[in-house]
Amino acid sequence: MNNQFGARATKIDIEKYGQSQNWVVKKFVNLEETNMEISFQNLPMLLYKQFCKKEGREPAVKLPVVPFDKDSFLAPSAKAKFIWYGHSVVLMHMNNKVILIDPMLGNNAAPIAPFSVKRFSNDTLNLIDDFPEIDLLLLTHDHYDHLDFDSIQQLKSKVKKYYVALGVARHLIKWGINEKDITEFDWWNSHVFEEIQITFTPTRHFSGRGLRDRAKSLWGGWVFKSAAENIWFSGDGGYGNHFKTIGEKLGPFDFAFMECGQYNENWHQIHLYPEESVQAAMDAKAQKIMPVHWAGFSLAQHPWTEPVERFVAQCNKQKMTYITPVLGNQFLVNDTTENIHWWK
Repeated sequence: MNNQFGARATKIDIEKYGQSQNWVVKKFVNLEETNMEISFQNLPMLLYKQFCKKEGREPAVKLPVVPFDKDSFLAPSAKAKFIWYGHSVVLMHMNNKVILIDPMLGNNAAPIAPFSVKRFSNDTLNLIDDFPEIDLLLLTHDHYDHLDFDSIQQLKSKVKKYYVALGVARHLIKWGINEKDITEFDWWNSHVFEEIQITFTPTRHFSGRGLRDRAKSLWGGWVFKSAAENIWFSGDGGYGNHFKTIGEKLGPFDFAFMECGQYNENWHQIHLYPEESVQAAMDAKAQKIMPVHWAGFSLAQHPWTEPVERFVAQCNKQKMTYITPVLGNQFLVNDTTENIHWWK
């Protein structure tokens, strides 16, 4: 079988997943009823638009990425440092530990599809060569635009530990990662890593890398609480009551990375519209926010800059503080120079 698919869930895996309260009748389920079905009648037009109607959906030229400054990034700091590499890839330096979230740095977000979905930036896999040793790598779920075989292969010699959604470990193990280095999380599970309280939070989404493994692993977001800051990475997923619950249980947050992009009316329940992204952050009591899940790939039919433009407009309307950093640029939560509209 193609390595890209990862590993199928075994009988032992299924028994393990069945111990979760979020596993119902042979699959993981959302907290709210969620319909993801697309009628066969609409499917041909959807596929045609996705793969053939690309005007305005990709930048006219490849997006540059600021070169990595290792010395600056690793310099001791009382506050966490962040670098965003487009889509949902975030490199963090928190409590003097290097943390990497959803490191899909490959060139193609659809490696098993007949048509490729190319990245907006060139040679991003080469960024890994410059990265320092990764103390902790986190994965929100197993979709191709978040969990990439090529990236994992290039990263694994640098990574010490993995925190992943329940069910994702089987893919990593098949790809050569030592099982003892992986910790799986159900929703609300929490572990302390180097004095950082890390909690896996629910989202309204789904999972799967093939036709037969949908919802056979979990999906979610991450909270990082240190003595100095409380940071939330929302993860993929549509709007729901869970955002208020996250805020009540774990907020308020100094900063939040909010999913914003790759939405479509056909799958509105599993991805946020930009206005909902801002509202979700408000529900969860985030003080300052940043849109992610855009500027990496065209996975939906909207123009590539539409997510950030609608996000910024809604932030201004709601008087919500936001930042929009350049790809590869290092920033702190309190930086005020990072809301330039670089995509224009």
